[in-house]
Amino acid sequence: MVVTILRQNESPGLDPDRMTELYVQLGEAGAEDVICRAMEELATKLADIHEVQVIADQHVLQHSARSVAELAGKIGLTGLSRVALDVDYCLNFNDPAARAATMARMIRIGEKSLTAVWDYRDLSV
Repeated sequence: MVVTILRQNESPGLDPDRMTELYVQLGEAGAEDVICRAMEELATKLADIHEVQVIADQHVLQHSARSVAELAGKIGLTGLSRVALDVDYCLNFNDPAARAATMARMIRIGEKSLTAVWDYRDLSV
């Protein structure tokens, strides 16, 4: 028997144009406020989803995934937004493997995305 180890090395998908747009529209202080609040909310939502994903109702998880997608899109986290919508889609089917895989991917991309935003903000200051 051969065991293959899959390495997840996926880019978080950050849209710097969206972040720049926020800075132009809201000014530095306003953009920082929006981005920081969104990041805090995303971190909280992702942690909550991670904790309850096995026992939570499908509709609650779908609402949470849609919320993650909307927040992520608002601040330019295109990869996380797309994966959260994939989670929402997979929750429509009674497929525990798809559910677990997409949820794990959303958590993983979410962590990378939050780090990418901090790194981007450090570079742009």
